[in-house]
Amino acid sequence: MQLAKPCIDIGIYTNQRDAQLHFWQTQVGLPFEELLKLGGGSQQHRHQLNGSVFKLNHSRNPIAAAPNTGYHELLIARPGLAAVEQLQDPDGNRVCLVPAGHLGISHIGIRMEVSSIAKFQHFYRDVLQIDQVSDTSFRWGTTLLLLTENPQRRPTTGIQGLGYRYITVQVWQVDAEHEAFLARGGSAARPPATLGSTARISFITDPDQNWIEISQRASLTGSLD
Repeated sequence: MQLAKPCIDIGIYTNQRDAQLHFWQTQVGLPFEELLKLGGGSQQHRHQLNGSVFKLNHSRNPIAAAPNTGYHELLIARPGLAAVEQLQDPDGNRVCLVPAGHLGISHIGIRMEVSSIAKFQHFYRDVLQIDQVSDTSFRWGTTLLLLTENPQRRPTTGIQGLGYRYITVQVWQVDAEHEAFLARGGSAARPPATLGSTARISFITDPDQNWIEISQRASLTGSLD
């Protein structure tokens, strides 16, 4: 995919808006960027994350619990940090602050729990066509994806649920990238759709049915054509 931004975003859902905002802004130290109203009583609190965007999604209607996705842990590089710091947010999501360069992480890393490393090697290398760093790690732009195999891992049931639920990649032309992904053997979750004048997006899934958003954001591309 031709990226409009090299940093991959990550989105979570929560029922504990205030506690989560306090944790991510105060304890993790993420600067608040903007609030997006998504309709239906849903809001997205966007935060800066080493070039990526951390998207904290909340709804006035309680979000039902669902099995965790394969997005297992967020690792955040911190220049000048002396040692790894393991944290958990109010919902129990794993967060790890690491010295810049730790495990090769310059911006952020996402630890993936996967049912089969071999399937994900094929998916990342041949379907997404991103750079392989080792047998268990791939780099998508500036983001490092770290694979841990669990043969008991079950497919994700959908995007709705608490915790880390999806990642977002920003591209220049979402329709072309979506179709090219399908042509290489990928699976779609939702076809391209336009969100007002903000973005045109689609959703695809990996071998364990984790959701990936493909986004053509007007603020980056200048057009939604």
